[in-house]
Amino acid sequence: MRAVQLAAGLAAASAPLVAAAPEHYPVLQSRANESLAYSPPHYPSPWMNPTAVGWEAAYAKARELVSQMTLLEKVNLTTGTGWQSDQCVGNTGSVPRLGIKSLCLQDSPLGTRFADYASAFSSGQTIAASWDRGLIYQRAHGIGAEQKAKGISVMLGPVAGPIGRAPTGGRNWEGFSPDPYLTGVAAAESIKGIQDAGVIATLKHYIANEQEHFRQAGEARGYNYTIDESSSSNIDDKTMHELYLWPFADGVRAGVGSIMCSYQQINNSYGCQNSATLNGLLKGELGFQGFTVSDWAAQHAGVSSALAGLDMTMPGDSAFNTGVSFWGGNLTLAVLNGTVPEYRIDDMAMRIVSALFLVGIGADVQEANFDSWTKSTYGPKHYYAKDGQQQINYHVDVQGNHGDEIRNAAAKSTVILKNNGILPLNKPRFLAVIGQDAGPNPRGPNGCPDRGCNDGTLAMSWGSGTAEFPYLVTPAEALQYQALQDKSRIESIFDNYAWSQIRTLVSQQYAHSLVFVNANSGEGYINVDGNEGDRKNLTLWGSGDDLIKNVSSVCNQTIVVIHSVGPVLLTDWYDNPNVSAIVWAGEPGQESGRSIVDVLYGRAQPGRTPFTWAAKREDYGADVLYEPNNGEGAPQQDFTEGVLIDYRYLDAKNIEPIYEFGHGLSWTTFEYSNLVVEKVSDAAYTPTTGQTAAAPTFGEKPSPDLSQYTFPNSTIRYIYNFVYPYLNTSSSGQAASGASDYGQTADEFLPPHALDSTPQPLHAAGPALNQQPGGNAQLWDVLYRVSATITNTGKVEGDEIPQLYVSLGGPGEPVRVLRGFDRLSVAPGQSVQFCAELTRRDVSNWDVVSQNWVITEHAKTVYVGSSSRKLPLSAPLK
Repeated sequence: MRAVQLAAGLAAASAPLVAAAPEHYPVLQSRANESLAYSPPHYPSPWMNPTAVGWEAAYAKARELVSQMTLLEKVNLTTGTGWQSDQCVGNTGSVPRLGIKSLCLQDSPLGTRFADYASAFSSGQTIAASWDRGLIYQRAHGIGAEQKAKGISVMLGPVAGPIGRAPTGGRNWEGFSPDPYLTGVAAAESIKGIQDAGVIATLKHYIANEQEHFRQAGEARGYNYTIDESSSSNIDDKTMHELYLWPFADGVRAGVGSIMCSYQQINNSYGCQNSATLNGLLKGELGFQGFTVSDWAAQHAGVSSALAGLDMTMPGDSAFNTGVSFWGGNLTLAVLNGTVPEYRIDDMAMRIVSALFLVGIGADVQEANFDSWTKSTYGPKHYYAKDGQQQINYHVDVQGNHGDEIRNAAAKSTVILKNNGILPLNKPRFLAVIGQDAGPNPRGPNGCPDRGCNDGTLAMSWGSGTAEFPYLVTPAEALQYQALQDKSRIESIFDNYAWSQIRTLVSQQYAHSLVFVNANSGEGYINVDGNEGDRKNLTLWGSGDDLIKNVSSVCNQTIVVIHSVGPVLLTDWYDNPNVSAIVWAGEPGQESGRSIVDVLYGRAQPGRTPFTWAAKREDYGADVLYEPNNGEGAPQQDFTEGVLIDYRYLDAKNIEPIYEFGHGLSWTTFEYSNLVVEKVSDAAYTPTTGQTAAAPTFGEKPSPDLSQYTFPNSTIRYIYNFVYPYLNTSSSGQAASGASDYGQTADEFLPPHALDSTPQPLHAAGPALNQQPGGNAQLWDVLYRVSATITNTGKVEGDEIPQLYVSLGGPGEPVRVLRGFDRLSVAPGQSVQFCAELTRRDVSNWDVVSQNWVITEHAKTVYVGSSSRKLPLSAPLK
């Protein structure tokens, strides 16, 4: 229960923040004259807006409840109880007097981590390849419904960061796409699906968390890197707005209840105490009304993080299993001594409770019916303390019909990159199934903790973004079942290095050789074959490239199926005429085998690639920083490429990809015609003006009597290492904090404006008081309506995925950017209309001087076609 020193926490974190603050709208600065990047302060932390559209009812209900809470109860809601102190990966304290149980926060973005009888869905990157809003929503709703049925209040997903700046980034697969528009749409649909199921969605990791190397100094030291601080992602203001912040704006507009701040620093200020990104961008400019939560142990200080906009800390203890917290009793004391104003703790509680009401939970918080730390039916409720023996796992089956949905979605997310007419298969005489990736993990689908290995077929990568497989249908199993129906001969070899046996098999008459290969990555706390989260390279694992070249050297009907976390280099073999087809199946989840068979046999319509397949690693421009570059200080990663990542970089440098962004083959052919651009509005843009109300407080003013805040031994049983909101002693504030400089006043060490409770100016690019969060409402006004005719010129029905791109013009801008798409089913000979709307935001650029979005005078062009490089239709925007 011992708390860390309050003042020490401030001293460690306030130094980079207490710089001159010329105005309330800071500009994120890039490195200049070899000095370190700088994140200017932004205070005070914005408080909730009771008239924010979509949040009014939730705010009113939360106000009624929070007004009844004591200071200790408010602190208890904001502070996690400690790692492994409760049944979920994160639990808040409860408010028993008002009937509010502990909130359960649980991974993951593709299922329910650590739970049995729950589904393992496809990865975010995989579902993005469907380019289907309905399927994205359905997947998210299914995950949310399963978490709701397991007693979870807050789901830790979806993922918009990493967006995928570098193709080797370890957790790109958890997110959707390196394109911010596609990621923003997928994030918004996912949030709606999760929260419609009655669970708070947590959009993460905010922001610029683009690699695993050096994200946490302690983790890096475990890999023998000698650094004292976590890395800094150094980003200029324009890039921040047009690329990294873009999908978070979509998430805020969709009503996301929670946003998780990231481990690393942004312009040399830690993500969970970065006032520029939390107070300035998220809560100020975007008008975010939900609560921010730290990534697990991403909090580095107490008062500084509270003032910078952090609302909830997870798992509560400053280091796992210590019982020591930056908040808990320290936050209680900080409010009492005035270093955290009363309105700030009230705002924290209001944001958390409002999010509960927003999704329909309210005060009726359910307890988890599973345990993250053991599969045993009975055990300790407080695992680390080995305290509270009871039934902890009820083994509730929450799967429903989600297996069928996963199979359908994974199939429609599979991409046919190449097909020389060999697909779809039709009762082939002989199937030779080759490769480790076709078969099972000998230790079982869950045989490696957090999926931290690469044995058997790759249906999910490693780390906290995982779930337990309730079952896993391998490609070999599903192909064998199909072969039995077709009376096809089938043989499998799962050893990539058994070349003698493989050659004998695939060189036989009538052989269709299906070669399954993969490339894996994951979270940085797990190292698989020297890949410390991030991939070391873009080649296939298990000598997959040699396997393909060997098979195709003797078999002229070779079909390559790739399960991967992103692009791999195909340069050495993709154009070999004996490689008749190349199929990317992503990470499809538990129905892997049946979904790939549905595509190979033509029963399902395939998707399109959500990233670019370049010929060389260097063609992507950006890469992971693999070695520290700042001595023992924070490694400095300068995002000098700006907004030019993935296809934008290749376009700007005129580099020819192997398969471009948005590419994918269908079972039929399509023709595009009749492009029409209709101007809907030319209304002038009006920056937001006005002020907020003064900071509100709720309930009774906390008593200065410290004896009211000590541990109530007569009514509560103490749990070892559990994080509580109570003080250690009531003898004095200095003794309670353990701080030698407790006598300092707040003015002596807090940043300017940090305690200001007066009305604050609204951000010019932000929402007005009576508008929906997500930015100035006019940014979402429709300015143009674009339509085109798409005709199926083939002989079978097919799904086409038309894509709309816009050239914004101007020096240094991308050649074109995605700004619309749809998925349309078209019968042979039929013509359908593709329609898309362009908002003001879609055709604007961020102006660093005015700190607002502007439509520049440069000529703009709209393009429509089937991929970023196949755009037969174009017209000027006037």
